[in-house]
This record gives sequence, C-alpha cells and structure tokens, in this order.
Amino acid sequence: MNIKSAELEKVCGITSVLPRNMCPEIAFAGKSNVGKSSLINTLMNRRSLARVSGQPGKTQTINYYLINGSFYLVDLPGYGYASASPEAKAEWGKMVERYLHTSATLKAVFLLADIRHNPTEDDRNMYRWIVSNGLKPVIIATKLDKIKRSQVLKQVQAMRSGFGCGSDTAFIPFSAETGQGKNELYKCIDDTLRQ
Repeated sequence: MNIKSAELEKVCGITSVLPRNMCPEIAFAGKSNVGKSSLINTLMNRRSLARVSGQPGKTQTINYYLINGSFYLVDLPGYGYASASPEAKAEWGKMVERYLHTSATLKAVFLLADIRHNPTEDDRNMYRWIVSNGLKPVIIATKLDKIKRSQVLKQVQAMRSGFGCGSDTAFIPFSAETGQGKNELYKCIDDTLRQ
C-alpha cells in the first residue's frame, strides 16, 4: 500500500448524523490508551494526523480519515476508560454500536489490544460483538516494543486463548515506535479492500 494522501474528513459526536459513505470503511476499535491514534499516524506516515494524548479517553468522537481518496479509516472512541462517568460510557457505547450497525460499507474491524496483557472483559465483549455481527475481526497486538522478542509468541497465544478465537483469526503484533508489523497491516488492509 502506498499512502499518497490522508485527511481527517469528518468528526461525529453523540448527536451527529453518521455519513453514508460510498467508499469502503475499515474501523479501528480498542480500549482507551491502547495506541489507536499512534497506530493511525504510523500507518499514514504522519506525526499528528490523529491526536495522540497521554490522557486516555480523549477520543470521544468517531473520526473518518479519507485515505488516497478511495477508502476510510474510521477511528472509534476508546472503551473502558475508568474515569468516564457511566452515562458517558453508555453514550459512547451506543454511538459505536450505531456506527457498526448502520455503516453500509464497513469491510472489517481491526481490534487493538495491548500485547502485554490478557484481553479485558471489554475487549472480549467487543470481539464477540464484532463476530456476532458477521464481521471477521483482525486483532492488532499493540505496544510490541514493550516486550522481549522471546515473549511475543507466548503473549499472542495467551491473547488468542483470552479472546477464545481460533487460528483463522488474523493477529498482527505491532509497534508504533518501531513500525514493526506495519507492512503486515498494509497487506491485511489491501486484502480486505479487495474482498
């Protein structure tokens, strides 16, 4: 994949009308602070296309990035942010659910989870929700640079077990710091868009 252009085209909040895009969409979901913004910036070869914050729970909108004028990367609000009120969490959850139910061009959901930890209950719920809606999740195990190379296989196996997924579920260990996993992710996006 050759990234020629990437722009934030639309930002949707809780009360926004979601766009009916003609181009295919690939959504990115994950817990707050799992590194979604960093991943998007790394993929798009841009430092600050997506806002990176040290404070989790900053992305409270659905952000549509138009890539090469031909498809969208859709950044969904992070879930599981402990300091958010139950009301705010419920609203974000409804917004994400509305998006996943109504997007006519959604091709895949890439689910990000921290490779250092077993999937949380929120991660497992999101995985089950994606599968139950007939989509095939691709799991991106982020923060790969934070563990030793010798631990990667063990952690991926633990994550597979934690999610309860089989060998047919794609797993991509990824580091926004080193770019490791970037080419595998590009190939996965290309393959998804060709389907």
